Amino acid sequence: MASFTEDLERHIPPPVLPKPGSLPVFLHSLGLAEYFPNKLSLRSLQEINKDSLSEKEVDSLQAVPWAFLGKLLMANTKSRSLVCASENNEANDFVSDLFSESDRDNSPNTLDLVVGLFACADSFLQQKMTLKMSMCQFAVPFLLPCGRHNQCTLMLWALRGILKEWRPHSMSESKGFVEESVVCAKIPLVSFVRLRNCSLSKSQVMNCLLSKSQQHHDFFCHRDMDGGCRPRKIANGMVEMCWYLPCGNTAIDIFPEPVVVANLRGDVAAFETQFAFLTQVSKSIFVFLDKFEEREQKMFVSSQQMNSKVHFVVNYQRDTNPDVKSSIQAVMEALKLTKEDIIVKSQNVNLAKLTDMICSTIKKCLSEHSPSLDIESMSDIAHELGISVDELTSKASSSAEKAAQNIMKGIGVREIAVYKKNQLQLQGENWKRLAQIEKEECRLQTAGDTKLEEYKAQLQKEKKIIQKTQSKYKITPAMSAFINAVTTNDSIERAFFLKWMGYKLDMRSRKYLSSLRHSFKEHCQRKDKDSLAKVDQQLLDSSLGLEHYLREMGHIYEASLGSSQRLDKLPTVAAELLQEGFPLELLDGDASSIPEKWINDVLMELHKMVGQKSRLLVLTVLGVQSTGKSTLLNTMFGVQFAVSSGRCTRGAYMLLLPVREDFRTELLCDFILLIDTEGLKSADLAQLDNSYEHDNQLATFVIGLSDVTIINVAMENFTEMKDILQIAVHAFLRMREIGKKTICYFVHQNVAGVSAHNKLRTERQHLLEHLNEMTQIAATMEKKTGINKFTEVLDYDMELNNWYIPGLWNGTPPMAPVNTGYSVAVFDFKKNMLKTLKERNGELFFNIPQFLDWTRSMWRAVKFENFIFSFQNILVAHVYDSLCKEFSEWEWSFKRHIYSWLESATIQISNTETSSLQEVEKILEALNAEAEMEIASQKREMDEKLKAYYKRKDRHVSLVERYKIDFIKNIQSLQTEMQNTVRNKLDSAFQLRTNVAKVNELHRKQAVMMEDQVLQLLKNYRGRKDELSDEDLKADFESMWNKALVNISALKERDIPSEILKELRSSFGNRKINESMENYLTQYGGIEFKVKGKEHLSKWKQFKKVFASRNEWKKMFDRKIVKQEVQSIADTAIQNCRIMIEESARLKSDYQPFLIKDLIEKIDVYIKSVNSKTNFTFEVHLKLHICGIASQKFLEMHRRFLADNDPLKRLEACKAQYLSDFIDLYRRNDQCQRKAQDFTQLCLKPAVTEYINQTIGTDIVDTILNSKYSTEYGSRSFFQYNILKELLEKEEFKEFVRYIQNYEIYVNNWIHEHIVQCFSKDLSLCELKTKKLDTILEKIDEAVKASQCGDDGCPLPNDIESTAVLIQNLCKALSKVISFPMDTVDRVLFQNTSLCTPFTNNLLECLNDLKKQLVEEIAKSSDIIEMMNSVSVKPQNELFKRVFGCGKQCPFCKAPCEAGGKDHRQHHAAVHRPQGLGRYRSVRTNILCEEICTSSVHGKGTFRNHETDFQPHPYKDYHTYYPDWLIPPDRTIEASDYWKYVLVKYNDKFAEEYKAKPAVYPSAWNNIDKVQALQGLKSAFSIK
Repeated sequence: MASFTEDLERHIPPPVLPKPGSLPVFLHSLGLAEYFPNKLSLRSLQEINKDSLSEKEVDSLQAVPWAFLGKLLMANTKSRSLVCASENNEANDFVSDLFSESDRDNSPNTLDLVVGLFACADSFLQQKMTLKMSMCQFAVPFLLPCGRHNQCTLMLWALRGILKEWRPHSMSESKGFVEESVVCAKIPLVSFVRLRNCSLSKSQVMNCLLSKSQQHHDFFCHRDMDGGCRPRKIANGMVEMCWYLPCGNTAIDIFPEPVVVANLRGDVAAFETQFAFLTQVSKSIFVFLDKFEEREQKMFVSSQQMNSKVHFVVNYQRDTNPDVKSSIQAVMEALKLTKEDIIVKSQNVNLAKLTDMICSTIKKCLSEHSPSLDIESMSDIAHELGISVDELTSKASSSAEKAAQNIMKGIGVREIAVYKKNQLQLQGENWKRLAQIEKEECRLQTAGDTKLEEYKAQLQKEKKIIQKTQSKYKITPAMSAFINAVTTNDSIERAFFLKWMGYKLDMRSRKYLSSLRHSFKEHCQRKDKDSLAKVDQQLLDSSLGLEHYLREMGHIYEASLGSSQRLDKLPTVAAELLQEGFPLELLDGDASSIPEKWINDVLMELHKMVGQKSRLLVLTVLGVQSTGKSTLLNTMFGVQFAVSSGRCTRGAYMLLLPVREDFRTELLCDFILLIDTEGLKSADLAQLDNSYEHDNQLATFVIGLSDVTIINVAMENFTEMKDILQIAVHAFLRMREIGKKTICYFVHQNVAGVSAHNKLRTERQHLLEHLNEMTQIAATMEKKTGINKFTEVLDYDMELNNWYIPGLWNGTPPMAPVNTGYSVAVFDFKKNMLKTLKERNGELFFNIPQFLDWTRSMWRAVKFENFIFSFQNILVAHVYDSLCKEFSEWEWSFKRHIYSWLESATIQISNTETSSLQEVEKILEALNAEAEMEIASQKREMDEKLKAYYKRKDRHVSLVERYKIDFIKNIQSLQTEMQNTVRNKLDSAFQLRTNVAKVNELHRKQAVMMEDQVLQLLKNYRGRKDELSDEDLKADFESMWNKALVNISALKERDIPSEILKELRSSFGNRKINESMENYLTQYGGIEFKVKGKEHLSKWKQFKKVFASRNEWKKMFDRKIVKQEVQSIADTAIQNCRIMIEESARLKSDYQPFLIKDLIEKIDVYIKSVNSKTNFTFEVHLKLHICGIASQKFLEMHRRFLADNDPLKRLEACKAQYLSDFIDLYRRNDQCQRKAQDFTQLCLKPAVTEYINQTIGTDIVDTILNSKYSTEYGSRSFFQYNILKELLEKEEFKEFVRYIQNYEIYVNNWIHEHIVQCFSKDLSLCELKTKKLDTILEKIDEAVKASQCGDDGCPLPNDIESTAVLIQNLCKALSKVISFPMDTVDRVLFQNTSLCTPFTNNLLECLNDLKKQLVEEIAKSSDIIEMMNSVSVKPQNELFKRVFGCGKQCPFCKAPCEAGGKDHRQHHAAVHRPQGLGRYRSVRTNILCEEICTSSVHGKGTFRNHETDFQPHPYKDYHTYYPDWLIPPDRTIEASDYWKYVLVKYNDKFAEEYKAKPAVYPSAWNNIDKVQALQGLKSAFSIK
């Protein structure tokens, strides 16, 4: 489509100037030449720019037009009083020049400025200018000179937008009034003209005449005004007009009926066409003159149309020439005038007397009751005289008017209600019923005895039937014509069409609604509620405006989405209209609903049009009805929201204002979105039942959308205001809870006086007290503790957030002009508001997609009434999810750093050479202190990251401000967790070091003994001269070896079960145990654990008592209602503890007491989760069972340790090495190569292998998190989505049962299997190990090079002793990297004869061989399962902690919590399930419950379970028993389709599994297929 500007230029013909040079020169001097003709648009003036923040002095001629327009659009009556600052800046000349007549003032004449601007303004700006001038009681152009083809122009179109109200004296008693467009009203016209020689100021006389009853006002510009004394250049020939309108008060009114007053500028003789026109349309013409010149006399005498209309106002002086008198007499005779037609202004007649005389004459003329013409009718006369008519010369206007008239013809004389029913069908009863259904789906208030899910299905069915009916809609003739008109490629014609439609519909509404409005007032006075509601509905039905057609267009588009004939062009058209400055209905006030798809598609189309630069600053005004809300917005921004349109429209409308490019970076938005609402707390509508609900919804909704909320405070209506303030405070409090920061201003209108702000300090204090009181009430109702003041809800300053604005009118309407103080105060308010927005802390505004998400969430909250935003708000959920993802990254970074440090620390402990226990304890103490510093440093770093995140302005972090404390707590929890982990690991390393030290000492002594035996054997050969063969040497060595082993004894086995039993007993404290645990420990570990009702459940007798009367208690327990839940927890505890036991048992160390302590602590966590349902016996038996398993595994672990460290085995393993040393020593062989190889294979290789295997766990985690599989672990919600999606694809019933009943176990297994799959497909464990190998070997190479120097830094000597020093240096350099078996190192050094340099060279060669050897071994054995079990940091455990969270499940349906971290205040889940899936069933019937808890908690039903002692408790009050759970309603009705599908598919199997009867679900659930289930899942988790 063509742009608005292009269309504008196409409709403007080439300029034809009236006088060569005059108009172009004038416009050029003002900088307006580029806008001529008619190229200056209203939209360009509505743009928000830097000038909005300041009121600059007019320092040049080029600034004058813009300053004038700026003030005029704000209805500032001082807009005509503009003076260039430059004219006063010149220094005073000499005294001789004081009386010089030279004129330095180059300011334009005000009338010239007006004519020039009208010549440059397009049709719509002309309308806006005349409207604002009329509001200011300025005379407006009637006939404009300087038109095209040298014609003057009748400004019919420009005047068409002016609507006036008045009360003629005939209606004084009835208090009625007339409301009419000035172009359609038949009001008598009185014209004033002058002759060239007139010395009397005609305009001043007219101003005095029209101001008789009130304070003086300059309706017409005159010579004594600013800008009035300058010579006129282009304004002569203009006819201005203004209206005198009576108010119905005889003491004030000048005329009993309205009068139009016209004023021809310049000499009448020079503008015969204008004069001829006035003579035909005027009731009377007043001619001001001093005398008649000959040409003028001939003109009047020859006129055939003067008759009795003309009246001469003669400025008669004593020295007037007698010839003047005779000329006047001649004209009077020719025109047959009497003395009454002559008004003589003599020296004895002052201005007041003169105006009285003129007034009397006018009254006499008006009393003759001759017919008057309306301005529309005058266009025919103008055409005959060659005067162009603006709207007739525009082809676009004419074409648009015809299109509008065709639609109006379709209405004819029919009743509007009938017409709307036939032609605007989609916004009828079906649309209203749809709105009701959508709210009822949320509120479930009228379900009665129907089951909630069945009731929801019924609503859904009815909704689909209506939507199907709507989709079959055929466009009516009226809407077809309307859509054809608005979809034209000509945007100018479209704008004309919409204006024409608006005018014609308004005119018809004013005509037909007056009687209904009168009836409405009568019923209000009688307070007849039923009749009032009926008349109110009639007003709605009989109201027809442009918004109804635009609304219908939106409904047609939505209906087309369900049919084959999509009307995709309609959102584009609506977006263009919004961009061009037309309002768009946001909330349909008639149905109290939003056409969400229509609004979404229109705004998204707009988003595309503006190149996705669509940040919106949303501003809303709220207030009591008829307190000037719309007028305030209109004045602030130069827009035109409907004011007293004569129709009964309701709802909210939005209008878009562009922000200039250079101001966007400062204001941080691209557009300002204004939202205008209907008045709240209408005194009339307050009597209706749904009035308060309607106001509450509307106010909460628009406040929720707004960045700035202006509350129009009318202290004279404070009773009504209190209700509005209460509603607003509730909304602000709700916004605070979700982090939406709104700026609120209270605007007090009709407050005059320069001292108002100071004098009304008490009123402001009073208002704040009311706000504090309302805040306390709202906080109580919203269950928010600790909020007592309004300032705790909003950043509110009593001085800065209150603005006082004088009354709009300066005098008594309808003749009162706009109060200058009003527009000035509004400008100051606007300036300060924008300045505040500009100076705020860079908070980000929503762009259109985000605004739409927010709007949907807000409207959904309004529909639910309870305003639970939480994670059902899409934007909040998105921001929260993003924060959770980043937090997970910080958390893993924290852990990875500590794990890396911990590896080094444990290696340090194992490498400690001292045998002194005290020395090792000192090292442990130092490491613990270092660990505290490391953890504290990481915690500070994480705190800083969180602070920095919340300071970011690009992510709407304010929306999750309320969760900041949760993340701070999670950091503290992480710190505590890592402190415990490090402490336990270091203690474990210390215990291992202590135990191994004892074994190593024994091994060392045996090794020394064996070395002594070898040396002794060598001594025996010292005196022999014959050389023995290798076989002889081996035989002697074997004999010696066997004798030495006789005295070697095995290690003693400990009684591990007794040690475990001792720890178990201590865990019970002083509690008495009634059975002998010694007899049960091994027994419990070997059999399946079963929960027994009588033996293990705490309330068995209470259950029996509750249900005995109905003979149901036994049945209930047979079906394991509570027992199964406890059994499920017990199974999970046993499974996870078994995993923990097996992981501990795999450690290559001896059993330590801390292992069973940690295990018992883990069991206690599970026992605590069912503590209210179980007794002490359950705790004893569960611990005995798990500890029985542990005793077997830990005994095996102990025996394996003894076997691995058996002295005989250790010596046998070293036998070959001792033999080689013995033979080499005997033969004095070079040991260099063999010793280097032994050191590499026996010392370095095991250490390197252990390093790789122990530290690769974190690398596995990093690899997964940096791969394409990272999304699965990005956030808990996405992890849930992936698991559920996989379950749906597998379609295995047992998998669903495992997921629901043993969620923790299922997740653990899923992650384990997922890691295995990842490394079986795309990821390579071999590559990871090879990288680790390269890293460690590089460190060893560096250590070898560094170890070749002594403590003094000099190279070691090439001797045998230096070889030992080299190895010692190497071990020391690597003491924090790898763990050396020092006893093996000592064996390698036994009787070493290698020189240092060759040993070093051989060692480096052996390292290269070692690398090749290990690479081959790695390639052959890369079993990921074995690796996951052997590493110190288990990747499956770390990923589990990342996504599992707190592990809590919904108390009703068992849906897992998805809140971030482990330590949060509230649990929540994105999607809940039918409660039967979580084993819930009817106590009476044993039928599985089909109801979804998201419905239940908002319905009227009750639940009973263990927590309620099986007494009924309302679902709505579930917080009583589950205060830490938040169960908001489903985001959409389809969000739970996934679990509905699962229940339907496996209903019988679930019933069999749970030993219950199948659920009875709505038949509509049978229609849900797998595709819909997946789509519902995506909807629930906001996956696109």
